Formats: sequence, C-alpha cells, structure tokens
Amino acid sequence: MTSYGLNLTWHWSPFSLVALVLLCLGYGLTLWLMHRSKPQERLIKKRQIAWFCGGVLVIVLFLFTPLDTIARTQLFLAHMFQVVFIITFAVPALLFACPDWLFQPAFDWPVSRAVLKVLTQPVVASILFNATFLFWHLPILYDRTLTLQGSYLYHTMIWSLFLVSFLNWWPLIGPERQLHHLSHPAQIAFAFLDGEPLQIYAFILVFSGVVIYPYTGVAVLNGYPDQASAGALLLLPGIVDLVVMSPLFFRWLHQLEVKAKRNDERLQRLREAQERAELEEEEEAEGLVYHSASGLVE
Repeated sequence: MTSYGLNLTWHWSPFSLVALVLLCLGYGLTLWLMHRSKPQERLIKKRQIAWFCGGVLVIVLFLFTPLDTIARTQLFLAHMFQVVFIITFAVPALLFACPDWLFQPAFDWPVSRAVLKVLTQPVVASILFNATFLFWHLPILYDRTLTLQGSYLYHTMIWSLFLVSFLNWWPLIGPERQLHHLSHPAQIAFAFLDGEPLQIYAFILVFSGVVIYPYTGVAVLNGYPDQASAGALLLLPGIVDLVVMSPLFFRWLHQLEVKAKRNDERLQRLREAQERAELEEEEEAEGLVYHSASGLVE
C-alpha cells in the first residue's frame, strides 16, 4: 500500500514487540509487587501511570506503524523522527513514571548499585550515549540495518539507543540523590555539553552538501534534501536541552538568592551580638567608674 509515493505497509517487528512487552510487564509487575509489600509507604500516583502510558504510546507510534517501514526503506527523515522522539520524549516520560522506591532493590544490592553508579556518572553516561549513537550511524554500519535481513539489526539499534538514552537522562531527572548529587551549575553544564556531539553531527548532515545516506526517497525529499531535513530535526534535542536548562538556571539563581539572604541574616545577627557585647562592656565600664567615684567620695 502506497500513498504519495510512501510505503504504508504495517510492519510488526517481533524483536520490538517482545522488547515492549517485557518493558510493560517488568514495569507493571515490579510496581505492583513492591506496592503490595508496603502499600502505605509505596504509593502509586495516577500521573506516574499516565507518564508510562505516554512513553509507551510514543514507542508504539514510531515503531509499530508504517512510519517504521518508511524509516527503513525510504526516508532518513522518518528514521530521525523515530530516534528523536523516542530518546527525547519517550525515555523521559518513562523515567517520570518511575517512583523513587521502584529502583530500591537495585540500590540495595551492592553489585547492581555499583554498576548503576558507574553507568549513570554524567561523563560516562554522556560518552556511552553519544558513542552509541554515532557508532550506529556510521554509513557502512547503518546501511546494513536497512536491508530486509537487517530488520532485526535496525530495531536492535533503536532499542540500544533507548537504553543508553535512559542512562543519559538519569543525571538530570533520575533519582540522583541515590547515586549522585549534581549541583544546579553542574546539571546545566551537563545538559549543554552532552548534546554537542549530536549537534555537530546534525550540522554535518545539514551543511555538508554530500549525500551520506542514500535512501530511495520520495518526490522532493530525495537524497540530500531528505538528509538535510533529518539533520535539522536532530537539532530538536538541543532545543529541549535549553528548555531543561532554563528551570535549572532559575533554580540556581533562587538558591544563590536564598544563600545570600541567609548570609545577610547571619551577618546581621553577628553585628547585633557584637553591638550588644560592646554595649555591655560600656555599661560595665560605666559601672566601674561609678563605683570608683563613689569610693572616692566616701
């Protein structure tokens, strides 16, 4: 089935289907079992379920619809839609869906805690994410994922990007107090520097003028226009980074303001204490003078 030259065949990847089912079962069963053990302490909020459903819906729309067929056979732009929306919207939604206590068993076990502590270090997480993304998009490797036999390889690429993106978002919105504590300036620096490799890659796609990924294309989106459009879309995570940095910046300013106010109050208390001490010394000195004068009179 085609429309305007687009292949609208519905493609069901068994690999992605199994991965999505395991994701849903893992989340649902873990949430239910942990809540059942301590129902008063481990509350399940409706907004967390809504976040999870939203994240799963994004995955379904981009991996289980004709968009997946178009991404693998016709348009690099469609592929970039898949990647950008999954790593920029689906992954954060799934993280927001997880209450802090959901990760507690992993934090309580020393081995898994040590592994998570290393993998979610900001520098490590950023290197893993950017290296994985750029590795899969090496032309010689990426071309292999587009073959009919490479369907499994293509979806392996998508889910591996999903996993490393999960680690990459952790320093910003994960329960970092369990593993790391980043100050607001550190979070701002991470959000800014983390996206730079992909921004450079996006600019190469847009301004190189060379077709790196030779898709069949459709109509005017053929060859370089398709690639340049995909590069422009890849700049979207950079805008999201700015959105993330904005509240962090204002929180940092508020933190500085509160700290300055506390310092001013402390200095004011010190000045008042010093003034009281000086006043007491003056009163004591006046008392001594008075007693001395009284003794002389007698």
